[in-house]
Amino acid sequence: MKVLVVEDDQFHASYLQDALSDALPEVTEIIHAVDGAEGELAARQGEISAVVMDLQMERRNGIEAACTLWAERPETRVLFWSNYADDAYLRGIAQIVPDDSAYGYILKTASPDRLKLALRAVLVEGQIMVDREIHRRQKRNESPRTRLSDSEFVVLLDLVLGLQDKLIAKRRGMSLRTVQNRLLSLYDKLGVDQSHDENLILNKRVRALNRALVTRTINIETLEAAERELEIWLRENR
Repeated sequence: MKVLVVEDDQFHASYLQDALSDALPEVTEIIHAVDGAEGELAARQGEISAVVMDLQMERRNGIEAACTLWAERPETRVLFWSNYADDAYLRGIAQIVPDDSAYGYILKTASPDRLKLALRAVLVEGQIMVDREIHRRQKRNESPRTRLSDSEFVVLLDLVLGLQDKLIAKRRGMSLRTVQNRLLSLYDKLGVDQSHDENLILNKRVRALNRALVTRTINIETLEAAERELEIWLRENR
């Protein structure tokens, strides 16, 4: 069994390789790639179907790399690991994972035993496993009243990218009224105030971006991927 480790920090890469050697006697070879682009090439050349993937990498992040790997080999089993429990990451993974594919998401702060359990569960047994600590952090940071629906989230992304209501409606296949209702709902859930006092009127769209970043509803990797997707959509709809 060959396993690909995609991690740009050498210390973390070595830690993962040791954990793999200890937890999975089935592993015959461990290949290390320093970013998502190199990981895609290594997986393609080595026909690797078991991957441990960092999420934050400079040249190409983990979600983008996994999207490419799954498009080419949907049976690939991927364990993501990260310092962050951002909702944006979970949404990004959920949008790209093929049906019935095995994946996991574990924090880098997890104990060695938890990491080894996740490695075996996802890479060998083909299970879906999201670390309990990720769910705990999300519950502390949000409630059902403040959690954005999927349609609200994509409208937020388009808002952040600078699209006006009519273009959002065209891109997402929604009516203009639906887009405007989604905007009102996400303003409320993000805690966007129209003003701090009677004489100060704030731009709601800019405030929504600010609140989304502060609450980590979106992150820079999500924005970079969304920008690339928008560029493709704009070229196709000229």
